[in-house]
Amino acid sequence: MNRFAFALACAATPVHADDVIDTFIEANLLSAFYHELGHALIDVMDLPVYGQEEDAADTASIMFINAIFEEDSAVVIAYGAATGLLIGAETTGEDIAWSDTHGADLQRFYNLVCLFYGGNTETRAEFAEDMGLPEDRAETCEEEYALAHRSWSPVLESLLSDDGGDSLIFHSETDSFGSDIISTEVTDLNMLIDLPVDVIVAVDTCGEANAFYDPEERVILICSEFEDYLREVSPVDD
Repeated sequence: MNRFAFALACAATPVHADDVIDTFIEANLLSAFYHELGHALIDVMDLPVYGQEEDAADTASIMFINAIFEEDSAVVIAYGAATGLLIGAETTGEDIAWSDTHGADLQRFYNLVCLFYGGNTETRAEFAEDMGLPEDRAETCEEEYALAHRSWSPVLESLLSDDGGDSLIFHSETDSFGSDIISTEVTDLNMLIDLPVDVIVAVDTCGEANAFYDPEERVILICSEFEDYLREVSPVDD
C-alpha cells in the first residue's frame, strides 16, 4: 500500500511526507475529475458506448491524463490514482458489490496500470513493475492502449480549440485544497478545449466520499468528502 510514497521518496527531488499526502490527493481528484468528464462527454456529444459506460469513463480519464500532462506529472498521477484503487480494494476486501455498474477496484487498478503502461512501454516499465502488473497482462497493454487511442483520440482532438473556451464552468462553496486543485484544472483545460455545451464543475459537500456526473443538470460534482477520505487513507507511514 506504500508503493506511491516509495515512488516519490525515490524521486530526484525528495518529497516531504505532507507533500506526499497532498500529491496523492491531487492525483486522485484529477483522476476522478477526468473520469466524470468522460461521462460528460459521452452525454453531451452523444458518443456510442460498447460496453459499460464506467469502463469507458475510466479509459477516458487515462487518455486525458496521458495527453495533457508532461510525462513526469502523468506518471505521478498514475501512481496516485492506481494506489487509490488498490487501497479501495484492500479496504473492501471480499465485500464487493458485484451488481454495481463500476468494476471491482482491483480490476480497475490493473486496467489503469495496463492502459497507462501501454501508452509508453519504453519509459513506464518501472511503473508497471512497481504496481505488480503480471507479465502475461503486460504483453497485451500496448494493444489495449492502441485500441483506446483509436476510440478516444478523435473525440479529444475534436474538442481542441486554438482560442480555448469557457465551456467548463467552475463552482464551489468550499475553500479547500481540493477545490483549488479542481479550479486550477478547469481554468487550464478551458485554455485547451471547447465543449459543444456548457458543463458545470462543482466541488461541494454531498454526504459521501465520491464524485458524480448529473446528465440532467450537466454538472460534474466532486464531493468535498472525497478529499477528506483521501487524506485519511493516504499511503504514508507515521
